[in-house]
Amino acid sequence: MFKNYLLTAYKVFMRRKLFTAINLLCIVLTLVVLLVITAMLQHAFYPVGVEGKSARFLQVMQVQLSGPSGKGGHRRMNTPVGYKVIDKYFRPMKSVELVSAVTLARTVSVYQQGRVTTVELRRADANYWKILDFTVLSGRVPSEDDVARGRFVAVLNATTAAKLFPGSAALGQKFSAGGQTFEVIGVVEDEMHVNAYADVWVPVTTYPTTNYKNEMNGDFTALLLAGSAADVPQIRDEVALIAKTMQFDDPTKWNEANFWADSKLDLFAREIMGSQDEADSGAGRLLALIAALMLVFMLLPALNLVNLNMGRIMERSSEIGVRKAFGATSAQLVWQLVIENILLCVVGGLIGLLCAQGILMWISNSDLIPYTKIDVNLAVFGYGMLITIVFGLLSGVIPAWKMSRLDPVFALKGAA
Repeated sequence: MFKNYLLTAYKVFMRRKLFTAINLLCIVLTLVVLLVITAMLQHAFYPVGVEGKSARFLQVMQVQLSGPSGKGGHRRMNTPVGYKVIDKYFRPMKSVELVSAVTLARTVSVYQQGRVTTVELRRADANYWKILDFTVLSGRVPSEDDVARGRFVAVLNATTAAKLFPGSAALGQKFSAGGQTFEVIGVVEDEMHVNAYADVWVPVTTYPTTNYKNEMNGDFTALLLAGSAADVPQIRDEVALIAKTMQFDDPTKWNEANFWADSKLDLFAREIMGSQDEADSGAGRLLALIAALMLVFMLLPALNLVNLNMGRIMERSSEIGVRKAFGATSAQLVWQLVIENILLCVVGGLIGLLCAQGILMWISNSDLIPYTKIDVNLAVFGYGMLITIVFGLLSGVIPAWKMSRLDPVFALKGAA
């Protein structure tokens, strides 16, 4: 029976090629947009590769400081975390497996052989390289001994290594950045993630002065790696408690702090939903908003497909009348018509997946977003096929049910 449905569907599609082409185009365009957006959201919120441990690591990127001002007023400042907060309060946390202090990526000028190159530089401790899973192309990453001794060593990404040392190996080469001279000890793959993005990495202990060690606010991000995903809620609670009990060097300047340990999704949600001042990042509302927008986007072409399918099915009223006259039930007719529509959507879905992969490859290979590598992976493929089936049901059930309930006499006359 199912084979007959497939053969019938093929003949129907080939009989009216224009209807088929319009339906496919509508499905492909819709799915391409949805799949590209889904892949980019997954890449941002639930990455694999260098930030593959993101399910069990949190980041504290910003601290909100409050304190008294003149004439009984109150002042507030949002700033990156200071190294002292990480070292004094986060490192002793018992619920955390590893704690890393890494600066934000800052622009510096590299002077080398009469050329000046602008790069993004981070300073990081040894745990940074244990929490993030960089792909080392050559050499090595800084060790605990390198950081402890403040060695002037550096790691470059592949693009920067080729830019600074064209035509030669970067390992062992030296360059000057920010008035300091570093020796290249490793080259890693290019990465475009919040915590991994940079062109050059050097040990945190290569700061020109040690003043950073005494700063409550500064230029740092704290990465907190849990032993398992189950420990994440405990870490969140402990970080929130630290914020409430933290002691200040000068209470007359700042006497209250707020900061939260965020997942990748929480981090993006705070920026998009404007939830920097509260514990709730707005991640749930953001996901609900994205889901609603995607549903609306999917419903609009689905309604157009309903009309197209009605026209396509209307032409088959005589066929439906004959089948009903020979005893076909409404359920059987609905099943056949829905199968045809889902089959068309699956074909459109496969074409859409190929087109989406091509667009993502173009984005990855262009300079539109530096160092971005996004693929339609198995999870996104599964989402795509699920969306396709839902799309087929939404646009096929209504016209199929209406036509299956035609009176055989009117159907044989070609009337609806």
